[in-house]
Amino acid sequence: MRIGIVNDMQMAVETLRRAIALEPGLAVAWVASNGLEAVEQCARDRPDVVLMDLIMPVMDGVEATRRIMAETPCAIVVVTADVARHTPRVFDAMGHGALDAVDTPVVGGADMRSAAAPLLRKIRNIGWLIGRYGSRPALSPLAKPAPPSGARRVLVIGASAGGPATLAQLLRDLPVDFPAGIVLVQHVDASFAAGMADWLNDQVSLPVRLVREGERPLPGQILLAGTDDHLQLVADGTLRYTDTPKESLYRPSIDVFFHSVAQHWRGEAVGVLLTGMGQDGARGLKALRERGCLTIAQDQATSAVYGMPKAAAAMQAAVEIRPLEQIAARVIQAFA
Repeated sequence: MRIGIVNDMQMAVETLRRAIALEPGLAVAWVASNGLEAVEQCARDRPDVVLMDLIMPVMDGVEATRRIMAETPCAIVVVTADVARHTPRVFDAMGHGALDAVDTPVVGGADMRSAAAPLLRKIRNIGWLIGRYGSRPALSPLAKPAPPSGARRVLVIGASAGGPATLAQLLRDLPVDFPAGIVLVQHVDASFAAGMADWLNDQVSLPVRLVREGERPLPGQILLAGTDDHLQLVADGTLRYTDTPKESLYRPSIDVFFHSVAQHWRGEAVGVLLTGMGQDGARGLKALRERGCLTIAQDQATSAVYGMPKAAAAMQAAVEIRPLEQIAARVIQAFA
């Protein structure tokens, strides 16, 4: 895989070069010292993955991500010093299509391989995602869902690349008296899941927080999956974290969560699959449809990355395909 590095600090560039050299099959394609150079480099020589810093002269990483994804889209990982300190900018970049974020490796007292491990893991995952390493094994199918009963309601939403800004827009359009519990699974590291919940809290009217082990989805709050384990709804109607299936590319996996809701939720459910690269969530959305739920996939025109919704449309997992600005109104109507 060919990697583009975008960073104006020579020490950071050299650290990233050393990290990439540790992984067989990875090579540095080019280095850009600011966002504008990165846009131009991608236009001339599109790499497999871009490692994008946020704070740079001439053009910052958020605007560079927006330009690249609009003009010559490719996989982008935000790599910057202290991701947690730059949470709003990270989610702005992810809103434009960046896939993930990680701190720039700092060697210090640790050896280079240990320091680089989080970054290399993300690059490997993207390699699986874009097909550079073949296919990942499919998740084992879950048991046939039990028929729904009762009158409880839940809205479940999955998102990946482009998700933060998309989620904010959708959730902003829901009223404070929305009659269903809301659970979100966004592909985001546990290290800044809390930051995303805080960021969404500043964007929407309903309170947003991370899922607590053993609680139930209830109206009046928005719950966000908050660890690197998968979120599942279990038979007693509570939310739990689990490290299985271990072979899943995404942690947390939208498919795992949607499948568990299809199997165990006793009441009305609506599933929504938003922008993102790859296919996670499509099979789970289909399981929800087969249980009789309303399922909605975001359309191509309003998706930052038309991967997951496209996969859902291709396998007829979505009852409806709608532009982002229509989804909230449709969900409100469904629960009216």
